[in-house]
Amino acid sequence: MTNPQRAMPDGLDHSRLTALVGYAASRAAIELRKDFARSLGPLGLKVVDYSIMVLVDANPDVNQKQLGAALDVSAPNMAITLDRLVERGWVERVRSTQDRRAMLSHLTAAGRALVRRAEKIAATMEEGSLHVLSGAERALLVELLLKVGLHQPARRRAARAEAISG
Repeated sequence: MTNPQRAMPDGLDHSRLTALVGYAASRAAIELRKDFARSLGPLGLKVVDYSIMVLVDANPDVNQKQLGAALDVSAPNMAITLDRLVERGWVERVRSTQDRRAMLSHLTAAGRALVRRAEKIAATMEEGSLHVLSGAERALLVELLLKVGLHQPARRRAARAEAISG
């Protein structure tokens, strides 16, 4: 088996970095973002746009605060991104019937059509970068990354709550 620490195409010794999970994850993320840009960029979608639209589609009564928390996007940045999606005709803001103060995000018909098209493309867009993994390795990679990534927001919330009460 080739040593991935020495098999860098740039000819540089990366061995002091490759033991870091963050470095390895960042290198993989760079390649996967290139896949995304090639595949979904032509539809006018950025990673955050696609993520928001899929979450809105899957969660009919979602609000801006929930979307920001789910994607770790600040409130001002989420507002700007949602404004852009509204301007493009993909998302609409609707007043909640439960709480008149709350604004919910919904996909428009054009937004739903775009999500359907994008999800079909997304189903295979990572194949080029992930061809080096077996199906089982790919499933394990996703499981482990989600275990780390989804655990962290809960940990940060608990730490903030402790700091406020402490």
